Amino acid sequence: MRLLDELFRSQAVEHVLADDSLLLRMLQVEAALAHAEAEVGLIPPEAAQQIESCCKVEILDRKSLSEGAQSSGNLAIPLVKQLTRAVLDKDAEAAKFVHWGATSQDIIDTAVVLQTREALSLILADVQRANSALRVLSERHRNTIMPGRTWMQHALPVTFGLKTANWLSALHRASVRLTQVQQQVSVLQFGSAAGTLAAFGSDGAEVAERMAARLGLAVPPTPWHSDRERIAEVATALAILSGTMGKIARDIALMTQTEVEELSEPHVEGRGGSSTMPQKQNPVLCATILANATRVPGLVSTVLAAMIQEHERGLGGWQAEWETIPEILGLTGGTAERMAELLSGLEVHADRMRANIDISHGLIFAEAVSTALSKNIGKSAAHSIVEAAAKQARERGEHLADVLKATAEVSKHLSAAEIDELFDPQKYLGSTQTFIDRVLVECTEPAEVSHAAR
Repeated sequence: MRLLDELFRSQAVEHVLADDSLLLRMLQVEAALAHAEAEVGLIPPEAAQQIESCCKVEILDRKSLSEGAQSSGNLAIPLVKQLTRAVLDKDAEAAKFVHWGATSQDIIDTAVVLQTREALSLILADVQRANSALRVLSERHRNTIMPGRTWMQHALPVTFGLKTANWLSALHRASVRLTQVQQQVSVLQFGSAAGTLAAFGSDGAEVAERMAARLGLAVPPTPWHSDRERIAEVATALAILSGTMGKIARDIALMTQTEVEELSEPHVEGRGGSSTMPQKQNPVLCATILANATRVPGLVSTVLAAMIQEHERGLGGWQAEWETIPEILGLTGGTAERMAELLSGLEVHADRMRANIDISHGLIFAEAVSTALSKNIGKSAAHSIVEAAAKQARERGEHLADVLKATAEVSKHLSAAEIDELFDPQKYLGSTQTFIDRVLVECTEPAEVSHAAR
């Protein structure tokens, strides 16, 4: 089903994940294999050149590939057959050396690595756009007062800049993690039939080195046919990134509610309308991000379950990855693209944030009063007195400050002016500015030297 791709996915990432993209990378691996073998003298250089000249997607019959995969169990076997025929048409001698000494999994895994590396670069670029937008928001709104909420209810005053700094800190760590995983997964898969490269005699390790160099990949200590932790790390890092972006989208969606109205998604003509209610501007970007983030964990569980593979080459687990990894990449790519758009154009209603501080008639300052009072009568007693005053204010619709001024146990220790001062949100923000500064410093460091990476 492709009708919803524009809604949920990134077209740039989807291009990397397309069938032709995978097939091209499989052919690139075959070409790199042939040249590496020629460089160490295992096959004639002319054969490698002829093989590479045929490694073009145009030579492939996709219908036959699909049918061949059904009978052979993977795409590499029918692809190698078609490539061999194409080379045979040009040079019968060269055709003898197509796919020489390799196994299907070498070709497929390495192609998936190349595909994944490129897709991750696109995703990381969008995450960087989102991080840049969050840095701007955190600095711009470091003093923008709003209600902090715990258990979906008012807790204490915070600033919107602190909220976005928290988002930024988490998203930055997720991007650092994904950058590290991208490096870890960018390794060659080359082990031949059972992970020994026995078909190459004593030349196997050198073929691997030369093959990896052509593809821009590292060489792992051993082939990893049935050791899937690198693939699992990609999946889990993407899931953490998706969940982080989902948390941001959840907060934003809650803050766009009519009764709250502290934020609005970027306005785009025609977006967010209702089929029946003309007034609606639904948070479509948030909905898309949340839908994608909801789907990814289930897909990751498939990849984690698929790690339990048999002996030197697995049965079923490896195959379970083939459609699952591109799905995770595709959904996360769509999420990252929409998150960057959402944060770059986010509309902040600072006046509404400030007004929402007052809707509880001062109850949001209860802890400030309790803390001040506890210096005179102790924490437990102060808590009980302010709790009773808050209950009275709530039940009678009175402002908490007025109730406190009329409470003898409070007025005995705090003057009316001191009570009023406790209801100034700017004076009960604790270490907010320090936290924002720390995040802004941390998240401007290069990923490779970030505190989160050490």
